[in-house]
Amino acid sequence: MAEATGRRVHAVNDADAAGYAEAHYGAARGHEGSVLVVTLGTGIGTCLVVDGTLVPNLELGHLEIGGKDAEARAADSARVRENLSLEQWAKRLQKYFRTVEDLLWPDLIVVGGGVSKKHAKFLLLLDLRTPIVPAVLRNDAGIVGAAALARRAQA
Repeated sequence: MAEATGRRVHAVNDADAAGYAEAHYGAARGHEGSVLVVTLGTGIGTCLVVDGTLVPNLELGHLEIGGKDAEARAADSARVRENLSLEQWAKRLQKYFRTVEDLLWPDLIVVGGGVSKKHAKFLLLLDLRTPIVPAVLRNDAGIVGAAALARRAQA
């Protein structure tokens, strides 16, 4: 791409871009410690930011939980495909988030992605040790994060 455009090119994972944006401009702005941003939509995207620093390329959507791929069972697309109620889906999310908590012990979890607009209907169904909040930037987080990371790379 750099050769074709004559410009420097930087690539970033979509969940990393969204997580970076939420950590610097959204729900986790000013939060110290480790912040896990999880995007729920067609799949499950994950991003870890520690004290404002992106830990790139974290892939926790395909964790094996109970012998099954987490994304295939807990992504919003699974809820839609299997016609699950929010309560049924929340049970799957509970298993997913509890597993991730046990692995990382984050200080905060931010939930973004397409389903974040419905956060009031399902986040309250989860019982976690870690505070869990909806993304502030919603589906714009990826765009905001990509732009911020590109600007940082140009500096």
